[in-house]
Amino acid sequence: MNAVVETNAGKLAGQHNDGIYSFRGIPYARPPVETLRFCAPQPPEPWAGMRDAKVWGCSAPQSQSVLPAGVGQTSEDCLYLNVWTDGLAGSPRPVMVWIHGGAFVNGSGSQEMYDGSALARRGVVLVTINYRLAALGFSFLRDLAPEHEELSANPAIEDQLAALRWVQENIARFGGDPGNVTLFGESAGGMSVATLMGTPSAHGLFHRAIPQSGAAHHTVSREDATRVTRALLDALRIPPGAARKLQETPLEDLLRAQQVCFKQVLNPEGKDRRLPMLGMPFLPVRDGQLLPQDPLDAIRGGSAAQVPLLIGTNLDEWMLFVRLVETGKQNLSAEGLHKVCKRRIPRGREALIETYLGTRGGENAETPTQIYAAIESDRMFRIPAIRLAEAQASVQPAVYNYLFTWPSPMMRGAIGAGHAVEIPFVFGTLGTPFGRLFSGDSPEAWKFSERVMDIWTSFARDGQPAAPAGLDWPRYEPERRATLTLGEQHSVLQDPASEERRAWDELL
Repeated sequence: MNAVVETNAGKLAGQHNDGIYSFRGIPYARPPVETLRFCAPQPPEPWAGMRDAKVWGCSAPQSQSVLPAGVGQTSEDCLYLNVWTDGLAGSPRPVMVWIHGGAFVNGSGSQEMYDGSALARRGVVLVTINYRLAALGFSFLRDLAPEHEELSANPAIEDQLAALRWVQENIARFGGDPGNVTLFGESAGGMSVATLMGTPSAHGLFHRAIPQSGAAHHTVSREDATRVTRALLDALRIPPGAARKLQETPLEDLLRAQQVCFKQVLNPEGKDRRLPMLGMPFLPVRDGQLLPQDPLDAIRGGSAAQVPLLIGTNLDEWMLFVRLVETGKQNLSAEGLHKVCKRRIPRGREALIETYLGTRGGENAETPTQIYAAIESDRMFRIPAIRLAEAQASVQPAVYNYLFTWPSPMMRGAIGAGHAVEIPFVFGTLGTPFGRLFSGDSPEAWKFSERVMDIWTSFARDGQPAAPAGLDWPRYEPERRATLTLGEQHSVLQDPASEERRAWDELL
């Protein structure tokens, strides 16, 4: 059955199936192509007549992911979003806007695991978005082509802002409440959520935040961003003074050149307490304008003081990467553990490793590979999440922390509660290929997914997550650090892994 909504750019014909209205491939900005490549997104061109909103818009150009991505057709013409709702009228519903992950180089809002039907059945309007990725989304040309002021310092972040502005202007026509928008995302999507919490121009565009396995540490300085872009230019044999030629570079050449940046560009050792880029050279830039300061400092200063926060990480984040990406690290020796940590932790690593050996030793001692995965899980995800929770709790009392512990059945359980395992539970998409692979679709898993969706949607409604039956889930305060474990068993822990947490105090 067709469903019709009129947006500020024109009419859309979506679908109405099994009680859910869905609208796909809605343009929230003009195609960022040709002279608009690397520029801030522009409002979409109005259209005459009825636009078909039953098919996905193209995803951003990207290389193949190690995971079953299912992003469909890709194109530079990629600035589209999708909406699911259980009604186009009646009382305004809370809105949840999802920013996908993928290390800022992969992913799409149209991936099957992000289907919004199950969340819409719980009375929210669900929006998923695309945004520009990798070199197209994060090439920093401001200091290489200063005479071209139209070039954006952060095209991808500006895309996300444009999508949020579209929501403010249009979501009421889909049954949503523009005054109650929850921004949530995982991995690079969670990092985007945290970045936007520290972005002045995002103020008022969302009202609650759920960064999953992502926080505010993953941004770069102008200098580091310029080094990445120089490496891109070098791979294309374009002199820095002719950086504007990137706008004319064929897409295939640009995609090949950006691969060079993953291998060549690292942060200088010991420069500051920020994370080395390693496999993530394309990141939001602290450009002094869109991002006038470090997002974490801005958050600590109250940039998102009116935004309740639900934040957390997975117990075994890094095991996914050990098993699928860093396969050469699956059987580390004690010496190898120290060697691999050297690149990631320029100072203080010996004492840090000793702490983990002490807390994870004894009768059931973990292997050097397990120790390495635990350190990386904390360095990349848990400690940045704690820092964000600490910063926001200093200005906003409604901060809640979780630790996701449900083990993935993938690879016979080898990745544990690894990175991204929570996504099918959050969306109720355990029956998709990704869901079955990562989370399983047992009756117990489906029941657990219902509980997780209850928590996420209750937080979206009123800023207070519904704790599992029989549990009191206190707000996160540095004195207690209450953390809800979400898995086969639920409990509220006070300052879990506290000794390991304290070991990072002077490092991150």
